[in-house]
Amino acid sequence: MGSVSREILHDVPPYIRVYKDGTIERLVGTETTPPGHDPVNGVTSKDITITTPKTNVSARIYRPTSTIVNEKLPLVIYFHGGAFVIASPAEPKYHASVSKLVAESRVIAVSVDYRLAPENPLPAAFEDAYEAMRWVSDHAPDGPGSEEWIRDHVDLDKVFIAGDSAGATIAHQMALRVSQTEVQPGSEIKFKIPGIILINPYFWGKDPIGSEKTNSFLKSMVDKWWEFVCPSDSDLGLDHPLINPFVDGAPDLSGLGCGRVLVTVSEKDILKDRGWAYYEKLVKSKYEGKVEMYEVEGEDHVFHIFDANAEKAVNLMKRIGTFINEK
Repeated sequence: MGSVSREILHDVPPYIRVYKDGTIERLVGTETTPPGHDPVNGVTSKDITITTPKTNVSARIYRPTSTIVNEKLPLVIYFHGGAFVIASPAEPKYHASVSKLVAESRVIAVSVDYRLAPENPLPAAFEDAYEAMRWVSDHAPDGPGSEEWIRDHVDLDKVFIAGDSAGATIAHQMALRVSQTEVQPGSEIKFKIPGIILINPYFWGKDPIGSEKTNSFLKSMVDKWWEFVCPSDSDLGLDHPLINPFVDGAPDLSGLGCGRVLVTVSEKDILKDRGWAYYEKLVKSKYEGKVEMYEVEGEDHVFHIFDANAEKAVNLMKRIGTFINEK
């Protein structure tokens, strides 16, 4: 028999366990790989600290190894997935995937290492995400930003916000926030966002839709993920506007501060129907931009992370590259 202190308080498979003694055990997503030169993809990366008036946020920044003097590239601000509780830009699979994105799209990428729950309850991840965007904004011509890769090689008229799963949820919220009128003076975003990229977005809700109605096991599992990280001061649960863009009280989708949206879903993913619902609601809204949908047949949630070299993962990166570089 184990001691009382090792009894499990929260078990959130397949990601994390929290014990009664306060110990947190992450079951996956804890591996790391160093930055550096990737000769296969022709990409170089380094780790940086994003220092802002509110907090210090880590990130991994990527660029094509071969760049031309004064060449200005699009920038992708990327938010990784992991249900808000696991993973990081240094996780080997995420590092490989973002490297592929940079190589295929020929962009600079800033992969943000936002704080994770439960040590840092939501909305900490969203706050870190916005701080990262403000840091990028500091690299406008009149700003204090000093990161050379951004100063020398980024076109701040072409900043894309992207993410997968929980990271796509963050990207969606960031695109809403940049256009909100209540943003305090001095915290405005001073770059243009031509588009956002939501890969297998993690949207959810109390009432099941689509395949959620026939897969009660997965529905209850995803319910548990959000219930575990949901802001503790809220009684909204699965219908919190941070995770449910369709619920009453959620921001109007027409307020997205970008010109184009790409939503990607996977055929076998239980989150697929929410992705389609988001696409359809956005099309029917007063949003004036262009909305595109890309579905991958025969694959499950964030399949491209698990094998960045698989044919369908490569094709997904090509589709994203086309979206970014569309004239």
